[in-house]
Amino acid sequence: MEVLKEKVEEEEAAEREEAAERAERGEKTKRPMEVRRGEATMTQEMLRDLERKLSEIEVSVPEKLLTFTKDTIDTSKLPFSYQSNTLKEEQLLQVADNFSRQYSHLCPDRVPLFLHPLNECEVPKFVSTTIRPTLMPYPELYNWDTCAQFVSDFLSMVPLPDPLKPPLYLYSSTTVLKYQKGNCFDFSTLLCSMLIGAGYDAYCVNGYGSQDLCHMDLTREACPLTMKPKETVKEQEKAPPKKYAIKPPRDLTSRFEQEQEVKRQEVIKAEEENRKKQEEARLLEQENAKTDPLHGLRVHSWVLVLSGKREVPESFFIDPFTACSYSTQDDHFLGIESLWNHKNYWVNMQDCWNCCKELIFDLGDPVRWEYLLLGTHKPFLSLTEEEDEGMNDDDDVENLGKEDEDKSFDMPPSWVEQIEISPEAFETRCPNGKKVIQYKKAKLEKWAPYLNNNGLVCRLTTYEDLECTKALEMKEWYQNREDMLELKHINKITGLNVDYFKPGHPQALRMHSYKSMQPEMDRVMEFYETARVDGLIKREETPKTMTEYYQGRPDFLSYRHVNFGPRMKKLALNSAESNPRPMVKITERFFRNPATPADEDVAERVFLIAEERIQLRYHCRSDHITANKREFLRRTEVDSKGNKIIMTSDMCISFEVEPMEHTKKLLYQYEAMMKLKNEEKMSRHQAWESELEVLEILKLREEEEEAHTLTISIYDTKRNEKSKEYREAMERVLHEEHLRQVEAQLDYLAPFLAQLPPGEKLTRWQAVRLKDECLNDFKQRLIDKANLIQARFEKETQELQKKQQWYQENQVTLTPEDEDLYLSYCSQAMFRIRILEQRLSRHKELAPLKYLALEEKLYKDPRLVELLKVFV
Repeated sequence: MEVLKEKVEEEEAAEREEAAERAERGEKTKRPMEVRRGEATMTQEMLRDLERKLSEIEVSVPEKLLTFTKDTIDTSKLPFSYQSNTLKEEQLLQVADNFSRQYSHLCPDRVPLFLHPLNECEVPKFVSTTIRPTLMPYPELYNWDTCAQFVSDFLSMVPLPDPLKPPLYLYSSTTVLKYQKGNCFDFSTLLCSMLIGAGYDAYCVNGYGSQDLCHMDLTREACPLTMKPKETVKEQEKAPPKKYAIKPPRDLTSRFEQEQEVKRQEVIKAEEENRKKQEEARLLEQENAKTDPLHGLRVHSWVLVLSGKREVPESFFIDPFTACSYSTQDDHFLGIESLWNHKNYWVNMQDCWNCCKELIFDLGDPVRWEYLLLGTHKPFLSLTEEEDEGMNDDDDVENLGKEDEDKSFDMPPSWVEQIEISPEAFETRCPNGKKVIQYKKAKLEKWAPYLNNNGLVCRLTTYEDLECTKALEMKEWYQNREDMLELKHINKITGLNVDYFKPGHPQALRMHSYKSMQPEMDRVMEFYETARVDGLIKREETPKTMTEYYQGRPDFLSYRHVNFGPRMKKLALNSAESNPRPMVKITERFFRNPATPADEDVAERVFLIAEERIQLRYHCRSDHITANKREFLRRTEVDSKGNKIIMTSDMCISFEVEPMEHTKKLLYQYEAMMKLKNEEKMSRHQAWESELEVLEILKLREEEEEAHTLTISIYDTKRNEKSKEYREAMERVLHEEHLRQVEAQLDYLAPFLAQLPPGEKLTRWQAVRLKDECLNDFKQRLIDKANLIQARFEKETQELQKKQQWYQENQVTLTPEDEDLYLSYCSQAMFRIRILEQRLSRHKELAPLKYLALEEKLYKDPRLVELLKVFV
């Protein structure tokens, strides 16, 4: 480590000397002002030429690096624990300082320990107290991989101010989550807090990493989404050989030629592998040529997960920048200085000459890991029996009677507030809703849900070259699509598009592979067979054929293949309904029907429509080596002269393993042929319906791609318009109810009291006058309302009578449309008249009751009750 530092210092000194020499040469080349004045002036052509050359120079503006300093943080609203230390925290800082002094004295060649950096309020805090174990309320954040992915997506990386030293500041996880950015130590602290809360044995690590790891450079790494999982080949169980089986024909091919062909293929394969290895070696040599002068000195922080808890079989590292897991033997991790969790702090005392490959992560071993506090939860190494027997028993006698002093010091609780992630922030994930990650020959783009109108949340573009200029294929993932589109795979070279759907599509689509959305082109459609009545699994279509695969049908149909011929008339491609393609051949295959004997159970049925023939092949019995076959010559029932054709024996050619008498009869053959004719019509009709269904699916897919409507959960009150309208309607109803209650509590004497002088006490005569005026006014309002209803009733009745009279006069000349309009008007008019009549009768019933109720209220009014007692 020290040798590398000396090399870096030597390089920096050499750079300073070169800069001084350049400065000296610049001074020597300076010319006096008199010489420069004597130079020839530039002509207009030279100026234009210089201007043209300068305009061709492209100046690239470097991107501004993210910064995250204490000046950008608002500390006015932070809690008291952020701005000061408790007594126990002060004691811990003293213990840490004492430990640091002893460590520096015993290990003077080691760098200072990262123990108590400043927080956002510039208060020193011990690193272990910055970890706040928290179990998030989201099921997705219960496993280590999803936690690491969330931290990697949610935060933006800020490089360390000095790549050779740990940071001076270590912010709380709440502040890091609020501003959504931080350095590697901030990433590790947040991730470690979440993992410990989820039950993992996790630790923050202060060590040294490679340049790619420290800079979050994944351009040399393959994207995890491009790696294909290893396919497990299942060994097929060999069926037991039959007792009576046909011997296979002898293989007459030359073994010498086969061996030569195998050798030739091996040579070609070896040459191809050699070429790939040479290309990879060349690329690796180019990458290695860019050596890092700070290799082994770059400070980095990551997370260590030890085995044991949460059924972790083996210890591993997690890089919080990329959310990738690495083995403890990986070359990216070059050394470890210390590690800590929320309970203790350990210093690595092992040599890292071979990176981290030979480190033993037994934190209970004080020789390999020096701990800070005695109260560690890691047990010490157990002594062997020989060491236990070799201990001097006299020590126990000497220590007998002495009280053991408790020198343990418990870690104070974390000063960080509870870590909380709002549902909106958890859903948004990426800063500003978007994040781009560049991999080797690939680019990964991520978006927050509902950010794009088409529901796009992730896109992976794979390129042919390292410069990422020529795209090979593109994968797009979607969410919340109404058409249930989940993944779209686009091959840029072949032009093949493959769409994958979740269950719930209107046409039960599972997968759609196509090059063009035009009908009668090459395409493959897969369906969810349980969501379809016909049990269709897959449909393959070409310009001349259509193949369908079925499962779970009551007629045991498993396969249908249709061959089409050329159209007679040239019409549009999507004219399958008006001008369907002529069918030449239909082949159908069936599963075995256990309820029917194998000799009578059809295995394959071929309708040769152009040749007017029908071929049947039956299932083979288990004790037979061949199956029955039958062929019918399908002729028309009437000849050219109109004579009825009689069934003859030459119209049915059959091969039967065990001939039966009833199958040779013409009546049996005639009935079978008539049945096959009906089944042929049905098969042709089903094939025609399949063509129409393809057109319907293509039309539906075009409409879905144009609309790309997104579904919104009923629990999402911010985006769900229906839920929002319903909530607003309920609030409006409550507001109207409140207004009605307020109106009910209005003072009915207020208009009449306003006529009196303010502050004057009421007399008995004034009280009687107020009561009479209020009752008379209310009485007049009731009469006016009755008159208004009566006037509307009479108006509707007169208009209906006029309409009836007009109908009687023009009844003969009215059209059916006019009669329908007249009847509709009469129906609506009678409805209005009936409602007005009911309202008038109800008003006449309630008016006296309302008058008496108001009179009773007036007599009980506290302002009039004393003055009107005489009149009660």
